[in-house]
Amino acid sequence: MAPTTAELTHQHLLLHFTDMQAEIPVIVRGEGCRVYDEAGRGYIDGLSGLYCTNLGHSFGDELGAIAHAQMKELAYVSNWTLAHPRSAELGAKIASLAPDGLNRVFFTSGGSEAVEAAWKIARQYHAANGEPQRRKAIARKYAYHGVTLGALSFTGIPEVRAPFEPLAVPTHHVSNTNAYRHPHGDDPEALTAALLAELEEAIEFETPDQVAMVIAEPVQNAGGCIPPPPGYWQGLREICDRHGILLCSDEVICAWGRLGEWFGAQKYDYVPDLLTFAKGLTSAHAAMGGLLIHDRVAEPFMNGEVYMHGMTFGGHPVGSAIALGAINIMEREGVLDNVRANSPHVRARLEALRDIPIVGDVRGVGYFWALELVKDQATKETFSGAEADWLLGDILSDRMRSNGLICRLDDRSDPAVQLAPPLVSDIALWDEIIDIVADGLRYASERIPEAPKSS
Repeated sequence: MAPTTAELTHQHLLLHFTDMQAEIPVIVRGEGCRVYDEAGRGYIDGLSGLYCTNLGHSFGDELGAIAHAQMKELAYVSNWTLAHPRSAELGAKIASLAPDGLNRVFFTSGGSEAVEAAWKIARQYHAANGEPQRRKAIARKYAYHGVTLGALSFTGIPEVRAPFEPLAVPTHHVSNTNAYRHPHGDDPEALTAALLAELEEAIEFETPDQVAMVIAEPVQNAGGCIPPPPGYWQGLREICDRHGILLCSDEVICAWGRLGEWFGAQKYDYVPDLLTFAKGLTSAHAAMGGLLIHDRVAEPFMNGEVYMHGMTFGGHPVGSAIALGAINIMEREGVLDNVRANSPHVRARLEALRDIPIVGDVRGVGYFWALELVKDQATKETFSGAEADWLLGDILSDRMRSNGLICRLDDRSDPAVQLAPPLVSDIALWDEIIDIVADGLRYASERIPEAPKSS
C-alpha cells in the first residue's frame, strides 16, 4: 500500500515553524473561501492561508490559464541585465497604484527577501550619499519582519531570534503601538507622543548619523493586529526626515487590500521611502514579492550606482503574469470596496464579544482583526506559560477546527485570536466565522478552572 500524504510528510518533510511530533492536517483542495482535507471535511480559510489567499480559492482556472499562456510564450528570463514584458508591465501597474513618488519596483520571491532588499538598498543609498557609517536600524518589539538574517535582525520576537544570534544588523527595538498594553493607551494623543519620544530617544542613543532605516508595519501583525494611533506615522516621517533616516513601511501583509486600500500607507496617509510587499500580490497563486522605492532613493541607482543585489527568480515572467491577473481580478470584482463595505459590520460583531470574560481587547482594520485574551478583564492579567499553551493549543485550536475554522491562535506576545479571511468574503461568511469564534471563546472561558497553573 502506498504511503499516505501524512506518512510521506513525517518521513521526508521538515515543515515550517512546526512541531514534527504533532498531528499534521493534510489539505487537498480549496473552493471559494474554504479548504478541504483528505476526508472531504471543509474549513473556512479564516487566515487567508498566511494572509495571502486574498482572492480565495475560486480563480485558479483564470489565473492558471494566464500562467499557461505565459509559459508557452516565455517560461523564464532573469531580471539580471535583462527585461521582459510582464515584469515591466507589473512594475508600471504597481507604481500606478502606490503612493506618490514610489515609482520604482525591485522584485523578489517573497516577503523576507523584500525586507532584505530594503535593508540593502538603504545601506547602499547612504553610502552613495557619503554616509557609509549608517549601519543601524530601528524596529519594534514583537514585530515579525521575516527569517533571512537581515529581516530577522529587525524581527522583535525573542524566541524566533534567539537560535540565530548574534544577528547581522545592529537593531534597536522600541515599543509597538499596542494601546491596550500602554500606560497612555486611553489617550491617543498622549500615546502617539510617548511612542515618538521613545523613538527619538532610541535614535539619540544609537547616534543619529549611524541609523540607516526605521522599519514598521502599518498595522503590526505579531501580537495581534495592532493599529497605530492618530498622527503616529506622520510623526515617524518627520523624525526620519529630520535625521536623514529612511522610513520603510513593511506591507508584506498590509498591502493588496487587507486594510481596505491597495497599501497601508494610503490608509494612514503617509509616504515612506521604501515599501515592502508580497503575499497578496498574486493572491498566493505564485511566490512573489517586491520592494517599492521612492524616486529620491532610486536616484543614485538611475545615475551610475549599481544596486549590488539580485536573485534568480525576482520578476519571474510567470509570477509577473499571475500578479497582473490577480490585480485585474481585484479591480474587476471590486474587492477593496467589499472590504470597506463589510468592515464596520465585522467590527460591531467582534466588539460584541467583549461580554465573554476572557476577551480583553478587540482591535483591527479592514479584514485584519484580533481578540486579545486575558485571565481578568479588569486587571488585564494575561495567560502565560502552561496556561497559554493549554488555552490556545488544547482548547481553542481543537474547538475551532472541529467547528470548521482555520485561524491563528497567536502566542508570540500576549495570547490572541487572529482573523483575516479572503478579501472576497461576504457578511454571511464573517458571521459564520464570528459565531465559531464566540462558541470557542465561551467554551474556553467555562473551562478556565481546569487550566494548568503556570510555574
